[in-house]
Amino acid sequence: MLDIFIQNITSAVVLFFLLGIIASIVKSDLTIPKPISEGLSIYLLIAIGLKGGVELAKYPLSTIIVPTIATILLGASLPIIAMIFLKMLKIDLYNSIGLAATYGSVSIVTYGATISFFDKQGISYEGYMHAMVVIMESPAIITSILLMKMLEKSSVAPSGMSYQTLGITPTASLLDKHIWKETFFGKSVLLLLGSLLIGYVIQDEGFTMVKPLFSDLYGSVLALFLLYMGLVAGERLTELKNYGAKLIVFALMAPVVFGTIGVLVGNAIGLSVGGATIFGVLAGSASYIAAPAALKTSVPKANPSIYIGLALGITFPFNLAIGIPLIYKIAQLIQ
Repeated sequence: MLDIFIQNITSAVVLFFLLGIIASIVKSDLTIPKPISEGLSIYLLIAIGLKGGVELAKYPLSTIIVPTIATILLGASLPIIAMIFLKMLKIDLYNSIGLAATYGSVSIVTYGATISFFDKQGISYEGYMHAMVVIMESPAIITSILLMKMLEKSSVAPSGMSYQTLGITPTASLLDKHIWKETFFGKSVLLLLGSLLIGYVIQDEGFTMVKPLFSDLYGSVLALFLLYMGLVAGERLTELKNYGAKLIVFALMAPVVFGTIGVLVGNAIGLSVGGATIFGVLAGSASYIAAPAALKTSVPKANPSIYIGLALGITFPFNLAIGIPLIYKIAQLIQ
């Protein structure tokens, strides 16, 4: 696991993120124009959605219908649970939304590390779990944006974060058609879901035509995007002082709590120990690709140095070193 950790923490995308932070700290004149940063986030959302749709089309509906429903429900529930914890920690609304989307979504790299761990240990798992990885990226983002829209339209001041039980008045908010329109037809969610559907329709054959752009260049564009996010995060690093150790506590607590929930769900739908472990790892991971790409345009008031910093700096290494084997042990005990 140490090799995986070193390999991933020294990858190009992580190092470009750190370069952006350093450039911002030393007051470099390095900048990325807003139209370019918008283009990078649009590209990533389309690429992620397309690849997810193509992967999903490889399996018969009868095989994946129950895991898919469970994945969607789990992905949609985690941001709500996260918001409850974050309210207790007195984190402001927009940073809570940023963290809820980030920790409700998944880390593809952490999933890859789990598969590597399984290969070394000879642990089997369901082959369609790769499709579940991509499916779980969207529900948390959608739920988080929906929560933000409802809370913004409630009578509670967003900056106060004192939104009653969770700040939601269902009869007044959930029936507001403008909230649903802003959530599902905002460009982030629209691009993710629309691209997922397109990928499902075109499948492998159709994807071949756009593969050079949306697959072969994906890593390079991601590196540029994280360079930009590093620049933005570096400008707002001082805001971390307002929250202190409680954010670190959340970043260490979330993988274990959410991971256990994921294992319980996986076990309930009849997955093997390996499959339930992957479900738990996905639930306990945090996205630093899909979620930041969506948050950049949908929740610009959220501080990327918080949601990317915690996901990359604390939760990611914790999962690689401790989280994956811990969740596997939990899956064994539960089953």
